[in-house]
Amino acid sequence: MRNRVKELRELLGLTQEQLGQMVGTSRQAINAIEMEKSEPSIWMAYDISKIFGESIENVFLFEQSERKSRAESSRGGVSNGVKTD
Repeated sequence: MRNRVKELRELLGLTQEQLGQMVGTSRQAINAIEMEKSEPSIWMAYDISKIFGESIENVFLFEQSERKSRAESSRGGVSNGVKTD
């Protein structure tokens, strides 16, 4: 999932270590989220968003997620439980 964590963290002048401490995780976990190698839990995404004073949608860009696209295609065109033939 694409995100703006690095951009917003740097705007606040925080290191990965500092942000990790604020949300109860490691610097390595923050790095993995920023590099889009890992996705945070919904609770961590919420905590990160609150630190930045942003909505989750403004920090984590769900509409640009490759995972979402793969999930939709694997359902064969089904969206929200409705077949889209």
